[in-house]
Amino acid sequence: MELQQALEQRYSARSFVAEAVPTVQQITAILEAGRLAPTAKNVQSQRVWVVTKPEDLEKIDAATRCRYGAPAVLIVGSDENVAARHNLWGGTDWSFGKDDATSALVHMMLKATDLGLATCWLGAFDDTRVRADFAIPENVAIHALLDLGTPDAENGGPSPRHTSRVPLEETVTWL
Repeated sequence: MELQQALEQRYSARSFVAEAVPTVQQITAILEAGRLAPTAKNVQSQRVWVVTKPEDLEKIDAATRCRYGAPAVLIVGSDENVAARHNLWGGTDWSFGKDDATSALVHMMLKATDLGLATCWLGAFDDTRVRADFAIPENVAIHALLDLGTPDAENGGPSPRHTSRVPLEETVTWL
């Protein structure tokens, strides 16, 4: 698939075929895409946990109402002990961990689309519960969950909002 096609076809799926678990090869290719994402100072602070076991997916369900039946979920975070930092002109000490994780997340979403899979980026979840249930260390900031799987074509297609984009002129200022 061409990059432009992946950009245009990617959408947030809100219904998945629960039985169609992505293969290890597909998940590995998606993780590799995330590994190749640009990160601040190339320190690669992003961290990902792959959740596919039914009993672990039940734990995800307890932490969010937004799994939509996805047969796999990626927990995406950043190791704050590794993340590049910057003292912004003598002000707040800024971590680039969230930026690193977000960059990896977008690469993984586009690779999933390239492989014919769908995703849904979840920002609403109980991170305390996710941390405890999956023994995620305190030095890792959890930024997102990423539903992953085969979309339910009848119930999980793009919402009408997907194709609604404001004109470029409303979001960009040329100086």
